[in-house]
Amino acid sequence: MSVDPEDFEPTYRWPVPPAGGWTADDLDRLPNLPPHTELIDGSLVFVSPQSVFHLRAVDFFNLQLRSLVPAGLEVAREFTIDIDRRNRPEPDVIVVDEAVVDDPDLTRLPASSVRLAIEVVSPESIERDRETKPLKYARAKIPHFWRVENKDGRAVVYVFEREPATGTYTSTGIFHDRLKVSVPFPIDLDLTEIMQKRQRPE
Repeated sequence: MSVDPEDFEPTYRWPVPPAGGWTADDLDRLPNLPPHTELIDGSLVFVSPQSVFHLRAVDFFNLQLRSLVPAGLEVAREFTIDIDRRNRPEPDVIVVDEAVVDDPDLTRLPASSVRLAIEVVSPESIERDRETKPLKYARAKIPHFWRVENKDGRAVVYVFEREPATGTYTSTGIFHDRLKVSVPFPIDLDLTEIMQKRQRPE
C-alpha cells in the first residue's frame, strides 16, 4: 500500500526569512522559536545542547557577580540585548545599569546599558564567541567583555577592555585559577570552584 507524502505533516516548520533577513523585533513575534534563539546579522541562531561545564560556568558567574555587584548595577543571565536592527545576541551573563530593568515585561535590553558581557564558549559557538560577538559588542561600546573557555575541565577566562581610540577590545589578562580585576568593579573569584562538587550536609 502506498502512502501519499502529503498525509505526513512535519512536526515543525522552519521559519523562512524575509528579504534582507530577520530583524530584532521578529524575535518577539515569531511563533515557536526554541529558547535562547539569537539574531546575528539577520539570521536566527539556535542553541545546541549545553555541556555540564557551560551550565556550571554560567551559574557560577551569575551567582558570584550578583554577590559583588555595586549599587546601580544588576546582573542578568541569558537575556538578549539590542545592538542594532539585525543583531540581537544573548550573552550568557551581563552586568547592566539597574535603571533599565524596571519593567517586568522587558524581553531585551539596550546594548548601551551593558557594562560587562560574558560568553561561555561551547564547541559549536567557538567562532561566534571568539570573533563575531566581540566585534559586535565592541562596536556597541560595551566596555568590558569576558570569554570563558573549558581547558581540560578547568575554566580559563580571557578578559578584554574596549579601547576608546580604536573602538576595539584589548586583552587585559588571561586567568586560570583565580580571576582578580578592578573593573568594571572589584572582582576576585576562585575559578576552580566552577567544576568542584558541592559539599552535601551529612
